[in-house]
Amino acid sequence: MDRIWPRGLSKEKARVDWWAKELAPSDALRRWFAHDPGKYAEFVRRYREELKENPALARLKALGKEGTVTLLFGAKETRYNNAQALLAILEEGGLTGGEGT
Repeated sequence: MDRIWPRGLSKEKARVDWWAKELAPSDALRRWFAHDPGKYAEFVRRYREELKENPALARLKALGKEGTVTLLFGAKETRYNNAQALLAILEEGGLTGGEGT
């Protein structure tokens, strides 16, 4: 769920089917957030707005209907990060089309 591949992990070792870097938050949003827990709720709101215009979201939803989807991320912060935000957004179904995963 990051635009930049994590250091120290080869793509071969990770064995991912799809690196969904286009679903990552914009650089501006990511830098504004800076993994600050106090900004997390606003980060999720802004990220949700960015995702409404993102065509890759349909692919992610389709994959979720086919089976298990695992969201990987490189952040040290395990609670307040873009993968957790995307998961919450998908679970609440608050995106265009009104459907969750």
